[in-house]
Amino acid sequence: MRVNVLLAGLLALAAGLGAYRATTGPSERLLVIDDADLVRTTASGMRTVEALTLPPNAGGPAGVSASLPIAGAAQLNGLIGRGVAHGFDGFVYENRDRDHSTLQSSQFPALTFLRYGPKLVQRHRDYGLAQDIALPVPLIGNSSTALTGRPQWRSQTRAAMTSHRGTMAAASHYQANAIYFYPEHQDHDAVDMFPANWPYVVTSQGSSGSDQPFLMSAAMTLAAFRPDTWAALERGGLVAPTLQMILRRNLLGVNGRADYLSNVAHPVVFHGKRLRPERMIAQAAAMLPDTIPPMVRLTVEEEDFGDRAGLAGLSERLFSTPSAIARLWRGPQYERSLTVSAGDTVDPNGRELTFHWFVVTGDASIEPIGDKGDTARLTLQWQDAVDIPSFPPDELAQRRVSRVDIAVVADNGANLSAPAMISVAFPTHQQRSYTPDAQGKMHLSSIDYNAVARSAPFDPVLFWSAPWVDHLEYDAAGQAVAIRRQEGQKSLRISPDGAVAGGRVRHMLPRQISTEMELTYEIVPQD
Repeated sequence: MRVNVLLAGLLALAAGLGAYRATTGPSERLLVIDDADLVRTTASGMRTVEALTLPPNAGGPAGVSASLPIAGAAQLNGLIGRGVAHGFDGFVYENRDRDHSTLQSSQFPALTFLRYGPKLVQRHRDYGLAQDIALPVPLIGNSSTALTGRPQWRSQTRAAMTSHRGTMAAASHYQANAIYFYPEHQDHDAVDMFPANWPYVVTSQGSSGSDQPFLMSAAMTLAAFRPDTWAALERGGLVAPTLQMILRRNLLGVNGRADYLSNVAHPVVFHGKRLRPERMIAQAAAMLPDTIPPMVRLTVEEEDFGDRAGLAGLSERLFSTPSAIARLWRGPQYERSLTVSAGDTVDPNGRELTFHWFVVTGDASIEPIGDKGDTARLTLQWQDAVDIPSFPPDELAQRRVSRVDIAVVADNGANLSAPAMISVAFPTHQQRSYTPDAQGKMHLSSIDYNAVARSAPFDPVLFWSAPWVDHLEYDAAGQAVAIRRQEGQKSLRISPDGAVAGGRVRHMLPRQISTEMELTYEIVPQD
């Protein structure tokens, strides 16, 4: 195991990394790791550094610069000066955009900055979305970047949500005391493009640099904890969840428990002007070890979302992780349900827990099950995209959303937890019509799949378009008997099992993701 712990006097090695812009200062704290320092953990597949020792502060300031362009510097410096805050010892900052949008060591002289060695830089492991490298110390990081090439353009947050590897890494970091900050960059403008809401990262409204006030607020908040509280947070893997709770609890417009237990505190993207860092610092400084809230852990006990649904036969289960569950509504049903339990949630101090379930976005019915309130049956009906108001000071009055988000918050009597989230995304780029039968049950009557012709936005990683409209026919008992497909002037009658005159319909997606992601079909002869 080789870990290089460097102070400012050893900047020659850092300068030799090439991709980095080395900064100097009398007390700069650098931690440099390279590929040979990393070992793979058996539990999660993450790579880590064993027995990591952070560099000491070489006699420089213990607090932050008074020139910080954000409130809270004097407040934090006073706490550190009186010895009631643990300060910047014990956690690390990682920049993943090669200093494009980075904290400055001159403003945070006591903070340890993580750098990657030449081999990791050569493989671009220092850039973009944080994935399978996790340190055994608390960490905050950022990458003020996005994937801008078509057709898979997306923010780093959406990139993580739409790949198994990215989702698993985000969940693993969250449980390992690490949290990253990314801009939404065109994913949350007139249309909300996110398929889910989760607490694993913080996504800022805007593009490059919009993450800066969040980074500064987060760094100062972590430094404000009492030494004993900080030790308990680190030991319990609760640094990231507690930071998420404090950020949300102190947003502009969140002034009490009722506000926190509502959509006001839990948007999928956060506007920097809603931050109130002085309140965040104060809440962190006041938290005692025996009042630390837990991390909510969810499990799906029952659901009717499946592994194969819709014409393309794709999974509806986007991800199932401890604090976030996401589903995609692909099937023809008008109503769906999940039964979700938070019963695996454990308070770090053994306090008795109660749970709050509430809708953040969209519409859903929540039916608590049992006496403890840790389990609920969630029922949703098909929902077209809607325009929802934005929270001030967001300049955009409203944005279009095609998703339901349900939050679960644990209450230990002293503090409310960060939320866990259950999300269901709807393919509203399809135009669906549902009509009631004689018994009043809603049936899918038609789907216009031609999103490309209508210029309807959709994520080609998750969804697709097709140049036809399907009309469904039912018998008197409400059973589907045929699909009548209209494609231009061509009409085709298909049985529910895919049979047509002379063969069977086989639907196919292209092997490579394209902007259109157009579904096609062919008629194959019957055996």
